Amino acid sequence: MTESSKEASSGGALVRNISDTALWVAVYRARESERADALFRDPLARRLAGERGEKIASSLQVGGQDNSWPYVARTWRVDQIIAAQLEQGADMVVNLAAGLDARPYRMEIPAGLQWVEVDLPALIDHKEGILAGETPRCALERVRLDLSDVPARQKLFRDLGARARKAIIITEGLLAYLTREEVCALGRDLAIQPSFQDWVIDLASPGLLKMLQKNLAVLSEAGSPLKFGPEEGPGFFTSCGWKPADVYSMLKTAAQIGRLSFGMRLLSLLPESNGRQGSRPWGGVCRLTRM
Repeated sequence: MTESSKEASSGGALVRNISDTALWVAVYRARESERADALFRDPLARRLAGERGEKIASSLQVGGQDNSWPYVARTWRVDQIIAAQLEQGADMVVNLAAGLDARPYRMEIPAGLQWVEVDLPALIDHKEGILAGETPRCALERVRLDLSDVPARQKLFRDLGARARKAIIITEGLLAYLTREEVCALGRDLAIQPSFQDWVIDLASPGLLKMLQKNLAVLSEAGSPLKFGPEEGPGFFTSCGWKPADVYSMLKTAAQIGRLSFGMRLLSLLPESNGRQGSRPWGGVCRLTRM
């Protein structure tokens, strides 16, 4: 029995709530950063993940395989989108459910950029405690907010919208935990603000969602089941005021950056498809723009 299994069997669940998912994602960023050929360097990731994050990530290796490639591909792709939008004049980044993301500390970004992180109070307290003494590369602020509090988030969006000319919204790793209705309600709330120009999301097909629900049953056990994998694909968001501008397959991205095993590289040679996926296990990163 592994150390992680012992901890779980002794009554201490490894994944206790949705905030714990931020720990294992930070582990994947740390592992990538420690490679000689790292695609990005996040010197804070290992500290943010901590020992608990490493235990969680190790326990989630299906069949003993390293499952970091989708998270590395997602991180790299979102980095690329943010950088491109900053070059086009974006003056604010709003990271909803920011978790333990450290982009304001590691990316090459303008010092005058407004970067706003929104997450649950306990997670932000944990993050700020670890990062005390570190200096971000731009004007960073954190907002303690449960995004399920609709009136509070609407007020926050109004306040931020009034301060920006061209804002990028990021919901990396968030939407999968919401229902279709909750995702569209969030989209409509964002679309109300004229300065919210771009929305960066990650998305799973119904087929991938089903696979993840099976492989990550620990999330359901922790009360945070995966729910969102729309059969419409990126076109789902047209119903709440957004249209797909760029759609990037996670598998194709991982192949492009050289993070796939031989068997997965063969799968990546299949023709690209960015629309409806049905039972096909497809995941992607999308940049949405206002309708």
